[in-house]
Order: sequence, then C-alpha cells, then structure tokens
Amino acid sequence: MRVPSCYAEGFEKACALDAELARKYMVHTTVGDPPADALVEELATIEPAVAMGYVGAAMDKDEGGLVNAPQVVRDFFDDIEPPPEWADFDSYMPGVKMFHRNSQLVLAAFVGAVLVEGFATNISKSFFITGRLIDNGVKRLKQNNRHMVEIFMPGGLWRQGDGWKLSVRVRLVHAQTRYLLKHSDDWDSEAYGTPLSAAHLGFSLTAFSARLLRHMKRLGADYSHEEGQSFLNIWRHSGYLMGIPETILFRTEDEALKLFEIGYLCEPTPDPDSIVTANCLVNSAPLVAGINEPKERRDLAEYVYKVSRALIGDRLADGLRYPQYSSFGVLPWFRIQGHYNRFIQKHLPKLARRNNFTDFTSMLEVSEFDDVGISYRLPDHVYAEDSTPW
Repeated sequence: MRVPSCYAEGFEKACALDAELARKYMVHTTVGDPPADALVEELATIEPAVAMGYVGAAMDKDEGGLVNAPQVVRDFFDDIEPPPEWADFDSYMPGVKMFHRNSQLVLAAFVGAVLVEGFATNISKSFFITGRLIDNGVKRLKQNNRHMVEIFMPGGLWRQGDGWKLSVRVRLVHAQTRYLLKHSDDWDSEAYGTPLSAAHLGFSLTAFSARLLRHMKRLGADYSHEEGQSFLNIWRHSGYLMGIPETILFRTEDEALKLFEIGYLCEPTPDPDSIVTANCLVNSAPLVAGINEPKERRDLAEYVYKVSRALIGDRLADGLRYPQYSSFGVLPWFRIQGHYNRFIQKHLPKLARRNNFTDFTSMLEVSEFDDVGISYRLPDHVYAEDSTPW
C-alpha cells in the first residue's frame, strides 16, 4: 500500500478509529477504473467523431454501428450489460416515489451540503485543475441534475433506461478526465494518488446517498425506513454502473456513513482549491435556477450560503471561507417555508409567489437536455476552456 503524501496525516488519524477501513480507503486512492481506462485509451487512437459513434451505438445496442468498433468497446459493454446479482428492481419503486415526493428538497440538500462536503476534500482537485465547475458550472450542475432525475425514474436503471445510459456516461467522463489529467503536468500522483480515484468515487456515492438522506431530513423531508433503503439501493446500483468497484461500494446505510466518516478523516483539510470550488458552486446556484438579475442573484446566493452553513456546520463553513452569516434558526425557518409553500401551492395556487425558498428548491426542474437526446461527447482537453463543448 502506498500512501500519497497529502493523506499521511489524515490516514494516521483514521487508523486510530478504524484501521481496516482506513487502509481500504487508502488502497483505493491509487486505483482508477481499469476497464473504462482501457476503453478511453483505445478510443484516444480513433478520430473523435467516430469514437463517439461507437460509444453511442453500444449504448443503444445498435449492432450495425458496431461493425468496425474495436473489440474493447464490445467487451466493455458486454461486461456491464447484465445487472449485478444483488439488484432488485422491484424494491426501487418506494425510493422513486420518495424522491419525487421530496424533489424540492433534494437539490437544496445536494447543492447546499453534499457537493460542498465533497469539494472540501481532494475531490476538488480535478474540478479546479480542469476548470469544469468554474468555467462550465451551470451546465455541469444541470447535467448532474438530469442524471439524478433519470436514475429515479421508473425503470431508469434497466438496460434501456436513460438512468442506465447516463450512469455509464458519467463513468466514461470520469475515465476520460482521468486520462487527460494523467497526461498533464498539473497532476502530482505522488501527492494526490490517482485522479478521480475509486476511493473518491466510493466516497462521493456515500455522500450522494446516505449523507443526502440525512441532510434532506434536516430540511424537512419525510420518508419511511423502506423508502430510505430503496433510495440507497438505487444510488448503489447507479454507483455500480459508474464503475465503483464492489470492494468500496457500500451495502447498507451504516456502511455508507462509516465510509464517509473514515474517508473524510483521511482527506486533508480544505485548501485553496477546495475553497474556490465550493464557493463557485454556491454562486452558481442562482444561475442554475435561471436568475440573472444581479441583485436577485446576490440575494439567492446569500440565502444558499446561510442554508449551507446551517447544514455543514460553522467549522467547515469557516474552513471554506464562507461569509460570516448567522445560521441560527435557518433550518427551522426553511422547514416552515416548505410547509407554507406546499400548502399555498395545493390550496391557494393563485397566491403563490416566487421567493428565495422557491428559487432554491426548484433547481432540480432545470436539467441539461441535448437537442438530439443524450450526448456521448467527452472532454478532449484537460482545461475546460480549451475543450470542445460536451
């Protein structure tokens, strides 16, 4: 086991709490995604439009479009086509219903807490170096929105479902970004391990699932134990399709929360990359919500900062250089606003008015759809500003 230098201090702390899990996390910081990495290595030798044509044909099971495709393309998709043995599609419906019933709170918890907690780790490195969130933040967030919506559609994770295709697309984007960073002078493997490592993807999935549930609950979400477990299982299946190895793919909520805790201890404290990326995320929220007027943007960003600080806590918020807004009473007031807006929309819709709460919680409705369906374009340059739009 090799410990990348930036993790040395945190790894020692994590070992004091759970040495076995800390070692597992550290091993995965130097692991990528071998099947997807081999695929993008091969695609890099082919003219981009042709390569993406092969990927699109494989996604849509178009045998005619795969006649001249490299064998690695066929092998990759043949391997991931069968669902994992533990997948239980019938058990997904309670999670689907819960997601849509609480959809207003999903993005508030996702943007205000889950993504911020992720960017407080070395996950921010790849985003900062490539500029994916800084230069194309709105589009990236809208694409994330659509992925999440599609995996929570009935049948979304069946082979023909858009949730299946978008999960695999995320896997290929990660592999392509890993390829670009590895061939760049900007990534220090001795210090940071493998870019977009299996450890970071496994950690992120625990945040998208178990941590998201916790934050949604604090914002007023209502769900049963069965619905919560179903929600976790949907994310687990999507994580499998995104290439997270089962050696670090959680099985239960307790496992997910423990991995998040130990992984977070292993990670270094927020550095300037984390600070810039997290604050860029918060300030992108108004644009994702379609608000362009400067004062309205500032007002909504201030509101998001307050909710985010209340969710992630003052210590992390201060470490990320958040503005010094008080979070006292923010979450109770958020829940009151939620009850009030739901009542108005149901019983007195003519009295419904836009406000910071409705703007913040409506972001999930704004997703990135390509005019010709799902696009399988991939970044072709390590820097977002030099890459062909994808």
